[in-house]
Amino acid sequence: MIDRYTLPEIGRIWENENKFRIWLDIEILACEAHAELGKVPREAVAVIKEKADFNVERVLAIEEEVHHDVIAFLTNVAEYVGEPARFIHYGMTSSDILDTTLAVQMKQAGELLLAKTEAVIEVLGRQAKRYKDAPMLGRSHGVHAEPITFGFKLAVFYSEMLRNRERLKNAIKTVSVGKISGAVGTFAHMPAFVEEYVCEKLGLEAAAVSTQVLQRDRHAEYMSALAVTAATIEKISVEIRHLQRTEVLEAEEPFGSRQKGSSAMPHKKNPIISERLTGMARLIRGNLVAALENVALWHERDISHSSVERVILPDSTITLYYMLEKLRFLIDGLVVNEERMLKNLEDNRGMIFSQTVLLRLVDKGVTREEAYRLVQRNALQVYHNQTTLLNELRQDEDILKYFTPGELAEMCDLKNRLQNINIPFQRLGLI
Repeated sequence: MIDRYTLPEIGRIWENENKFRIWLDIEILACEAHAELGKVPREAVAVIKEKADFNVERVLAIEEEVHHDVIAFLTNVAEYVGEPARFIHYGMTSSDILDTTLAVQMKQAGELLLAKTEAVIEVLGRQAKRYKDAPMLGRSHGVHAEPITFGFKLAVFYSEMLRNRERLKNAIKTVSVGKISGAVGTFAHMPAFVEEYVCEKLGLEAAAVSTQVLQRDRHAEYMSALAVTAATIEKISVEIRHLQRTEVLEAEEPFGSRQKGSSAMPHKKNPIISERLTGMARLIRGNLVAALENVALWHERDISHSSVERVILPDSTITLYYMLEKLRFLIDGLVVNEERMLKNLEDNRGMIFSQTVLLRLVDKGVTREEAYRLVQRNALQVYHNQTTLLNELRQDEDILKYFTPGELAEMCDLKNRLQNINIPFQRLGLI
């Protein structure tokens, strides 16, 4: 039965039409289960299945009068069914419908998010392999560190997105749980068989124990998976923003032929997608806080969580769906400036090889402290003398005690620093 809810657009999951359709199916399935137990006449169930329907506008109009959404819905359904409607909602409480429906909706949304995550993983993996051997500066604290490749940078993002996929899968499993256990969850007026029957038909697990509601730690875990995924998207976006800075300009967002960057400065090409994604991640993080606040309710139930969830779950799933699609587009069309990466490496003047020289001195028997002092002394002269680390080292008599000029040149060769770049790619299955 879950297949009937397969929707092409994530927004439709949260519309009243879809929500009320799930409500109706739950009510009908519960009647079927009661009929299996001999509690409801099979003839009545046949009539209910044939005639039961709803009209969204009519439900909302009734709700304006009664101020209760489930009662308004049941009233409208009864208008279609007639006398057998007395068997609908037998022994149930509103949360049996609301929480089980919400589980279906979160599962629907989660599966669409998974599909978008897979698309992002594919493009990250493809681009990581494409640029596996494209050398660039690695940076720590925003300062030049040691060389990496652009593919290596993308492989880090690829690996993280694989973990997000697993988080989403686990979160979907956690929320794919229904409850049809009555007013405080004790099955006082509801056989457990009904819950098990309904949940199985909907593709859910029956909660091992529930109060009047499903416990909101489940929803918090779901929101946490969304927030962490959004944080990864933010992380990638911030990196692209840095790489697109004029002083760096190693990678750029795709820029349309008729696109404009600034109303005042025609030369501008701004990283607007990355900035948009950065801001949206903040929204989902904030919604996670609200989800955590929903975990603690009064006794067996209050409805302080309900108004919050009506906002944070649709908004967060729709927002993340959009973010994943925009990230896929961004990475797929990313402009990678390999020549600028090489120029920035050259402008580093060989400082990226300082650790190599340090370690080779240690290998020669020099203490680490003395080796550090010797290398740092030369490194600090590089920019002052507008030279390179290799040139400084070749003129240092203390360094030449341990190395020939040829050995120094070998230590300052970029190829030797990237000789093991394949290791992470092999571990990730990318080569």
